[in-house]
Amino acid sequence: MEARDEDRSPAGIAAGLARRIHAGELVAGDRLPTVRQVAVDLGVSPATVSAAWQALVGAGLVVTRGRAGTFVLGQRSGWLPPRYRDLAGPAGSYRLDLSSGTPDPQLLPSLRPALARLAARDLTGAIAGTGSYVDPPVLPALERQLRATWPFSPGALTVVDGALDAIGRTLEEVAGFGARVVVENPCFPPLLDLLDHLGLQHVPVALDAAGIRPDELGAALATSPAALVLQPRAHNPTGVSMTRARATELAEVLRAHPAGRDVVVVEDDHSGAIATTREVSLGSHLPGQVVHVRGFSKSHGPELRIAAVGGPARLIERLVARRMLGPGWTSRMLQSVLLDLLTDADAVAAVSEARRLYYARQRHVVREMVSLGVPVRAGDGINLWVPVADEEAALALLAAHGVLVARGAPFASGPSGAASLAHVRATVGLVRGDFEDVARLLAAAARA
Repeated sequence: MEARDEDRSPAGIAAGLARRIHAGELVAGDRLPTVRQVAVDLGVSPATVSAAWQALVGAGLVVTRGRAGTFVLGQRSGWLPPRYRDLAGPAGSYRLDLSSGTPDPQLLPSLRPALARLAARDLTGAIAGTGSYVDPPVLPALERQLRATWPFSPGALTVVDGALDAIGRTLEEVAGFGARVVVENPCFPPLLDLLDHLGLQHVPVALDAAGIRPDELGAALATSPAALVLQPRAHNPTGVSMTRARATELAEVLRAHPAGRDVVVVEDDHSGAIATTREVSLGSHLPGQVVHVRGFSKSHGPELRIAAVGGPARLIERLVARRMLGPGWTSRMLQSVLLDLLTDADAVAAVSEARRLYYARQRHVVREMVSLGVPVRAGDGINLWVPVADEEAALALLAAHGVLVARGAPFASGPSGAASLAHVRATVGLVRGDFEDVARLLAAAARA
């Protein structure tokens, strides 16, 4: 092993090996040198190398097979797209997995009452009315419920199989192969995988505490993009929410620029009802250009696989027509479950309590980290974007303590990834207790 890593601590050695594994220099099945050999090469004690190896084992990057040696493990979930796979992290056993970006299952509203009420009905046709293949794709009662709470008056509204499905189908309608799409930097890694799959070029723009920066959007419009994809609140990973004033500024930038008038804005409101900030949309200013997506996975459960999408009728009707040649519609039985959850008093109260607890959990962790001198900022939603000195070292330290977080690099949409490489994302919405302990570990990781 080359002595090319300046930090000869266990965390530093582990971080150096982790970087080589992620870069592909070491691949699945490669045998690592012996502890004694590495200790000699690096001029450290065997105990130091053993501690580094244990951190890598804890991170799920290597496996020790007794006298046979220590070997690099393969990536798990090979069926996932590249950034999605990187986001999933290494396989392993952890006492606390904060890498997932998923809601706390204990805070989701119970499906049992809704399913019981649904089971008492005729599932073969009564839900939709006639059960015909050419019935409207959205239950009328669900559409009325959604329209009543939409941030602007959409020309048409439908439901699809999750927020990313809505974004993908919209982009397929408005952006041809090779077109440019403006995205936030950092942004949700599967969105970048989706753009790559569709043959679209992403144009990164930076954020500040109020959302996308107007000056960066103005510069991006010089590339004549076909679309802009943004997260209006509880931005993943930073937790930033767009202010009403910023929405007005961005709308003015789009109006003023010749290329901006043809840009379709796709808003991904993935956290929906668990976000504490009020819903803000550019659709209030540019209804003819905005497709707004509201997700229910974070608030009502990922297994529902439902997101609502509303915007100009010409776009939504094309989206619906294309789906008729594939899945046809989102299950009306599942739509009935969602409608029940949106209107049942107990379910509404459960989501409200979840929103309160997520807010409290994040602020509890942030308060402790700030007291320890780590400059982290609380945001909306369930994730915390933590600045770190060294990403791999931070991951190794946390893994050694049985904690898994998401690497920052996959969130980078810029060519250098500078906005994300010095961060990790921790889903602190999953922290139910021991806030001080989690905060201390995250603070130590930030300095590792």
